[in-house]
Amino acid sequence: MKRIYLIAIVLISLGLSFTGCRDEKTPEEKIETAIEDVKDDLEDAEDDVQDAAEDLKDEIEEVAEEKKDNS
Repeated sequence: MKRIYLIAIVLISLGLSFTGCRDEKTPEEKIETAIEDVKDDLEDAEDDVQDAAEDLKDEIEEVAEEKKDNS
């Protein structure tokens, strides 16, 4: 029983020691992080749009080939 309490105390102590040492970001750092996140999201959206355009192009080519083969 003592071992369980000792293990619990050690785990709680370790948990508190890691969570108690957080560095707070300055407002400038928060803004910079937000801007970087938006840039990343825009790059991801750009890639998604390019992929969708390529897929659409491929579909159009396939339909054109099928129509050509059926004629």
